[in-house]
Amino acid sequence: MLFFTQCFGAVLDLIHLRFQHYKAKRVFSAAGQLVCVVNPTHSLKYAPTRCAAAQTSTEQGILPPCHHHEAVHDPQLVPCTCPLFSCPWEGHLEVVVSHLRQTHRINILQGAEIVFLATDMHLPAPTDWIIMHSCLGHQFLLILRKQEKYEGHPQFFATMMLIGTPTQADNFTYRLELNRNQRRLKWEATPRSVLECVDSVISDGDCLVLNTSLAQLFSDNGSLAIGIAITTSKVHNAEGEM
Repeated sequence: MLFFTQCFGAVLDLIHLRFQHYKAKRVFSAAGQLVCVVNPTHSLKYAPTRCAAAQTSTEQGILPPCHHHEAVHDPQLVPCTCPLFSCPWEGHLEVVVSHLRQTHRINILQGAEIVFLATDMHLPAPTDWIIMHSCLGHQFLLILRKQEKYEGHPQFFATMMLIGTPTQADNFTYRLELNRNQRRLKWEATPRSVLECVDSVISDGDCLVLNTSLAQLFSDNGSLAIGIAITTSKVHNAEGEM
C-alpha cells in the first residue's frame, strides 16, 4: 500500500506539472517559447540580507560594528541572493551561478524569450520565486517576491538582475509581460547588477510592482505567468503600460 501510495502521488505530481506547462503555453501562444514552472520559497522567519541591514543601520545613523577582518573585505564579493534561506555565503561573480544551482537548486533556462510560471501565489509573505535565465552569453536572475511594504498589504515585486557588473548590465534591456483575459501589462527597463542589493531595488520600487488585486487579475488558479524577453540595447527606459 505504501509503494502504491508513493507511486500514485508521483503520477499526480507529474500530471499537475504538465497541466501547469499547458496553461502557460495557452496564455503565451508564441511558438518556441520555453516554459519554466517555479515553486515558491517560503519562510516565516525572514532574515534581511547583509546589504539591507547595513543600509538600515546607515539610515538610522548607526555604523555597523567594525571587525579587524573587515578592513580587507573585497567589495566585489557578492552576498547570496536567496535571503529567505538566510544563507551566509558570499563569493565572486564567477562562482555565483554554481552556488545558486548547487546549494539552492535554482533552475536555469536558456533562450531569448521564456515564460516564468510562479505557482502558489496565495502563500503569505515573505515568499520568493527565483530562476536563472541564460541568454546572449550572460546569466540573469529573475526574482519575484511577495512582501509587505505596509502591514497587512502584501505586494508582488519582479526584477531582473544580471550576474555581472553594472557596466555590463547597461548593455541589456529586459521586458516582463503579463497577458490574460484581453489585458496586458508590460514593464521594460535596464537590469540591475547582482553587485547591487535586490532589497534596495525592491524598496526603491525600481521594478514591476503588483498589488494583490492586480496580481489576481492576471493569475490563473493561483499561478502567475510572466513572459520574459532580453535584448541588447543602450537605450535606458522604464515603462509600465496597461
